[in-house]
Amino acid sequence: MNRTAIALLGATALAATLGACGTESTAPTSSSGASGDAGDARALTVDSSADACTLSAAEAPAGTLTFDVTNSGDQVTEFYLLDEDGLRIVAEVENIGPSITRALTVNAPAGTYVTACKPGMTGEGIRGELTVTESDEEVEVSADEQELVDQAEANYAAYVEDQSAQLLEKTQEFVDLYAAGDDDAARALYPVARTHWERIETVAESFGDLDPLMDAREADLEPGQEWSGWHLIEKDLWPQRAEDYTPLTDAERTSYADDLLAHTEELDSRVQELTYTVDAIANGSRGLLEEVATGKVTGEEEYWSRTDLWDFQANVDGARVAWEGVQPIVAEKDADLADQLTTRFDELQVLLDEQREGDGFVSYDELTPAQVKAFSDSVNALSEPLSRLTAAVLS
Repeated sequence: MNRTAIALLGATALAATLGACGTESTAPTSSSGASGDAGDARALTVDSSADACTLSAAEAPAGTLTFDVTNSGDQVTEFYLLDEDGLRIVAEVENIGPSITRALTVNAPAGTYVTACKPGMTGEGIRGELTVTESDEEVEVSADEQELVDQAEANYAAYVEDQSAQLLEKTQEFVDLYAAGDDDAARALYPVARTHWERIETVAESFGDLDPLMDAREADLEPGQEWSGWHLIEKDLWPQRAEDYTPLTDAERTSYADDLLAHTEELDSRVQELTYTVDAIANGSRGLLEEVATGKVTGEEEYWSRTDLWDFQANVDGARVAWEGVQPIVAEKDADLADQLTTRFDELQVLLDEQREGDGFVSYDELTPAQVKAFSDSVNALSEPLSRLTAAVLS
């Protein structure tokens, strides 16, 4: 079955839950009003249209904030809460189809934040500012729960640091092989190295300057954007899938290899300084599953190598680790949700295991339409309870 047919099938099956890709909007403006729920200053609404990103309030008290994001435009959109620098992602909700409302829950300390809607899911988005003020209202947390929170945060930090270290090690091996012209060995290592990226993809994406330099897909490049990173090298390693492709020169190979390694080293350096909150961990689990839904199930991520199932598994690995880190907290607050999430993760893993081949997976092109639909249905079934995870953790 050809790639286009698989991608269309996957996108169609996911459309009801996650929406489909669109094109970039023009002439954006930012605005904020004061029409939010007067009964709860922490419950904000966001209207994302083709040319505006309207929040119900420009100020909210510190604590658990909920953004109900409605897409009133005609393109799939995203909503981001960014740090004051406008680069680091604090929390995000993606793939909001036209006429769809999706919720984002985050524990926000006092400070200044940048908000952004991205109609068409491209560019810097339509930006505004949100001020989170000091609040005297504190949620009482028992000593037992605080112990679970501390353990979850420490464990996840250790997991990310370990995956980042492995990513750096494997990237060094990969670029050495690639620059030396050992293409067979480089092709074999490509999906193995990327596994460590995909497991912590939402953390890597929180650095808004690094992610496009390392993981941009050719189809997603914006006008004037220079292409670099994993997928440029991927295309050069699988040139038989490209029409009229001119292979990179030895000098170009060395340059792009050095570039990827330097950015991976920078990523690893930044990761060492990160700390994580339980809501960030929970939102990260949901975000990784969204990565599965929008790039892996549809077969769009690894356009040239067709190693999408390696990425699929890695995203699920990362999502499950994040979920299991907060599972003891959720089990105390919503046992039914905890059981449902465990069951849905297990069901999705069964489908992935059926596609294993040797130490890896079959090529994505070998999947039948029925198998792609089964993956899509399983991802959707997991997406619904996972969308409630952060609220349960913070309840």
